[in-house]
Amino acid sequence: MTPSTRLGALHVLYERGFQLAQQLVPELELPFVSAVSEVAGEPPLYLSTIARDRYTSCFRLTYELDGACTPDLHIKAYRDARVAEALQCSTRPPWRAADGADPEALQFLDAQWRRNAMMVKWLAYLVERGHGFVHAARPRNRMDAEA
Repeated sequence: MTPSTRLGALHVLYERGFQLAQQLVPELELPFVSAVSEVAGEPPLYLSTIARDRYTSCFRLTYELDGACTPDLHIKAYRDARVAEALQCSTRPPWRAADGADPEALQFLDAQWRRNAMMVKWLAYLVERGHGFVHAARPRNRMDAEA
């Protein structure tokens, strides 16, 4: 797969990820600090707000199973562009070559593909199972209101 084909396929995952994230979290501007989604027969799903900006929101989704967080996914939603990406860390490798010859750029695209394919599959699973963070079901507390 060429770098431009990889980038195009990755963008398709970003768009699908946003659609699923919005189904799961209709208020993607995240006007709360944390929330828990509980569905019968499923482990509780925890959402924590990491950052909120004018056009983006970062949040963490995880199960807490026997003290271990599995999976533990950080998602950044670009509300204006209507895309979402799974983040592994806050920094990205430098892009040293515009022609796709940079091996770090190719490794980054491969890693992004794997993370975002996993994100789309997991978000689809969560939505299918009935998880969600709709306004009425989300517990609020003073800390949430002040954030």
